[in-house]
Amino acid sequence: MAKYGMVIDLRTCLGCGACIAACDFENETPWEEGKRRTHVPEFIFGEFPNVKRLFVPRLCMHCENPPCVTVCPTGASYKNEDGVVLVRYDICIGCKYCAVACPYNARYVDERKRAIDKCTFCYDNRVLQGRQPACVETCVGHARIFGDLEDPNSEVYKLVQSGEAVPLRPDLSTGPKVFYIFKSSVGGE
Repeated sequence: MAKYGMVIDLRTCLGCGACIAACDFENETPWEEGKRRTHVPEFIFGEFPNVKRLFVPRLCMHCENPPCVTVCPTGASYKNEDGVVLVRYDICIGCKYCAVACPYNARYVDERKRAIDKCTFCYDNRVLQGRQPACVETCVGHARIFGDLEDPNSEVYKLVQSGEAVPLRPDLSTGPKVFYIFKSSVGGE
């Protein structure tokens, strides 16, 4: 068993959207804004001529203590043995409790599946076959790093243990397994 996680290095994210396209293609998600497993919002800081841009890729945080799983009335949302938070589409009733409970806004209703959908780290279709998630494999800036958070030889383990990679909103006590390396000139404090 592994404990999968991801580090996103904001110093190398170009905001190109290749991760979004790869995810949409790999997972056959609707090509509609707000109905994607990953997105890359852009933040602008400062005033002309001292303007800085920051792209912050967002996806399901695959929390250690996922509030989406706790509120699911059917057990459709669950965390598997590798710590990946998934959805059983066949028993999801689309009540949206999990979407409301998710503090990271990582879930949406997929009308075609008649269920909630979200990032799965490409667990079934790639990771179980020994491949990287589509977004990681496609990232031209190599900003997304995926691996086992408990394997001392993995890059994600080293980055998280060094303290260089930090979770979003640790104050929520959800234990996110997606970590970020911030540009030193913009944040990370």
